[in-house]
Amino acid sequence: METNYKENISYKAAQKRVKDIKGFYVHLVVYLFINIAIFIVTTQDEGFVNGLSDISNYSTIFFWGIGLFAHWASVFGPNFLFSKRWEEKKIKELMEQDKKQIWK
Repeated sequence: METNYKENISYKAAQKRVKDIKGFYVHLVVYLFINIAIFIVTTQDEGFVNGLSDISNYSTIFFWGIGLFAHWASVFGPNFLFSKRWEEKKIKELMEQDKKQIWK
């Protein structure tokens, strides 16, 4: 009974993780599609050189990009920066430090 419960919890966690990853990729595709469309429209309306030189055309890309980065960090960041291997290494390091302090 307990293994089924643990498997069910693991399945639910994996299911949520897949949903989060899928949500990020949908966000990324929408970001790329919309910003490419904005780029095309602004360069056609103002001329290619003028459209590239107008800094206000980049505000959507920049600020939405910050939001996209935050979304990436919420989905991939904790595992990317602080992996299980890093956690185990840090725990061992802290345990060694505690052992040294006990003997002093």
